[in-house]
Amino acid sequence: MKVIDLFAGVGGLSSGFRKAGYEILLANEIDKSISESYKKNHPETLMINDDIKNIIPLLDEYKNKIDVIIGGPPCQGFSMAGARIRKKNAFLEDPRNYLFRNYFEVVQKIEPKYFIMENVPGMLSMSGGKIIKEIENLFTNEFNFKNGKYYIYKKVLCASDYGVPQDRHRLIIFGSKKKINFKKALDDTRKMMITKGEIKKATIYDAISDLNYLSSGEGEFEQEYKNRPLTEYQKQRRKNAKKLYNHKATKHNEIAVDRIKELKPGGRRLDLKDGNKIKSVHSGAYGRMKWEDISKTIITRFDTPSSGVYIHPEQNRTITPREAARIQSFDDDFIFYGNKSSVIKQIGNAVPPLLAYYLANVIKNVEDGKYDEE
Repeated sequence: MKVIDLFAGVGGLSSGFRKAGYEILLANEIDKSISESYKKNHPETLMINDDIKNIIPLLDEYKNKIDVIIGGPPCQGFSMAGARIRKKNAFLEDPRNYLFRNYFEVVQKIEPKYFIMENVPGMLSMSGGKIIKEIENLFTNEFNFKNGKYYIYKKVLCASDYGVPQDRHRLIIFGSKKKINFKKALDDTRKMMITKGEIKKATIYDAISDLNYLSSGEGEFEQEYKNRPLTEYQKQRRKNAKKLYNHKATKHNEIAVDRIKELKPGGRRLDLKDGNKIKSVHSGAYGRMKWEDISKTIITRFDTPSSGVYIHPEQNRTITPREAARIQSFDDDFIFYGNKSSVIKQIGNAVPPLLAYYLANVIKNVEDGKYDEE
């Protein structure tokens, strides 16, 4: 089956779908550095580094060739649109929501069998639920499409239920040209993948214990592995990699290192002698991970102690980009290119590939006709 990946980032969704045997024909990402990183990791895919609105006129050649569209349009104006939602198509007409509108326009032009839109769970409750209702109305209105409406299904999934060692919740909006028993498709696919050993519960220890040797400021972009894999999860991530990349620790100042040294596994900001002096909006600020836990959501500031629970379980530093990528379920042969801030953004914004792999398998099972409803 053939796919277009919109707002692709570095390609977490693409990676999972590719692993499941899909062909990613086209991807779009506006950030130049991130699009370059995507290209190097997905050389078989045509990546267009441009504003999404500029690619819509180029899509005629993809009509009748695409089975699935995937992607997560950013939601700048979602929370403010509720006041105007009574007006027809107010959501689409709000200029802050042009990215979502462009996603809809691509689906409208291509009319794939399926689409997957990934977003924040808060979208369900924004403006008292009016935002999600308008989104549903757009796709279920048969007058918006030449080949019939979409049936829309919604589910908030937690990545840790699909083999990712991370408490990351994401809203999945699933569009299908045919009516299906979506809940049964989700449940059955997960059970089948557990039976086959493709979904296994994983912890922080499972993910990164073999990388436990760098101090603050140590490490290189490219290096040899120092340790053998200690867990099955590590064996899977290392399977196709000959060297270790992106395992370089942030260099913290002396004050930060001294604070980190005070923390025991599971410790937080208020456990520190001067914890009250540290200003942070994050409840887990200066949080040290515990080996036996799963990680909090990996964000785009995981290199900063005050940003949350991102301090290594034993070392006196935050986790490295490679450790964060492992927790996101990226394989070690996926190399992140660009400057430090770009690399951290690529990892923190990505959909975990193992979660994407699960979703790709859900579509395969739906395509087989097992869950069709009249």
